[in-house]
Amino acid sequence: MGICQDRVAIITGAGGGLGAAHAKLFAAEGASVIVNDINEAAAQAVVNDIQQAGGKAAVNTSDITNYDDSHNAVKQAIDSFGDLHIVVNNAGINRDRMFASMTEAEWDAIMAVHLKGHFCISSHAVHYWRGLSKQGNTVDARIVNTTSGAGLQGSIGQSNYVAAKAGIAALTLNQAAELARYGITANAVAPAARTGMTTAVEEMATRMAVPDDGSFDYWAPENVSPLIVWLGSSQSAAISGRVFEAEGGKISIADGWRSTDGVDKGARWQPADIGGAIKTLLDKEVPAQKVYGT
Repeated sequence: MGICQDRVAIITGAGGGLGAAHAKLFAAEGASVIVNDINEAAAQAVVNDIQQAGGKAAVNTSDITNYDDSHNAVKQAIDSFGDLHIVVNNAGINRDRMFASMTEAEWDAIMAVHLKGHFCISSHAVHYWRGLSKQGNTVDARIVNTTSGAGLQGSIGQSNYVAAKAGIAALTLNQAAELARYGITANAVAPAARTGMTTAVEEMATRMAVPDDGSFDYWAPENVSPLIVWLGSSQSAAISGRVFEAEGGKISIADGWRSTDGVDKGARWQPADIGGAIKTLLDKEVPAQKVYGT
């Protein structure tokens, strides 16, 4: 029996890459899976693979950026499989550009798919779970969000993507704090893997290529999925409000913004005195990780 036996999951952007890997492993671990993707043929191929392996899955093509349409994914999960326990927000796109050259359309597209896309289906799922909780039912629900190392520390040429992924990390913290009362946990994962997005850049495609010597495929998306599936299981009930990183065989927790001891004058600062206070702070500072690309 798998660790997600009889649970029901929605995976967005599951027609390929990380989403497809997540969907297949959830099904292998006993979950019934709604495979959401705007590419119906790609989603159907994943569903076919799951069904041929003896699992349960169905295609959903709801637009995750459209609030009303995204409700259909939640409705389909409940109508098809009788319940919903897990939402994995995985879908994403790139519109890379240096900030000085970025267009409004490129900014808006990333915000729609990543940030709004993380809101829409989760919102409908939370309404369903909150309703169950208020009726006195025990809820054991999961939101698993997808952030990025770029959102955690920045990445040259990706200001729009960075801002959206940082927003997702912060959203996760708020969801965890607000939704615990209803039996819902929220966690985020920053994956590093070979996908259509990462290999669109020639340098990345070369670095992440499948090894031809039969050695461990470090960048395989399937390396990330076990953490996602565990976070969707009942075993993770005590874990919420965390941002994990997953790469190859490594899992870590991203340590977020924290307030330092600071310099307290006990009175209002004069502008001319701020420089000395900043020097004191910097002398005690633990430097942040460098922005990708610098």
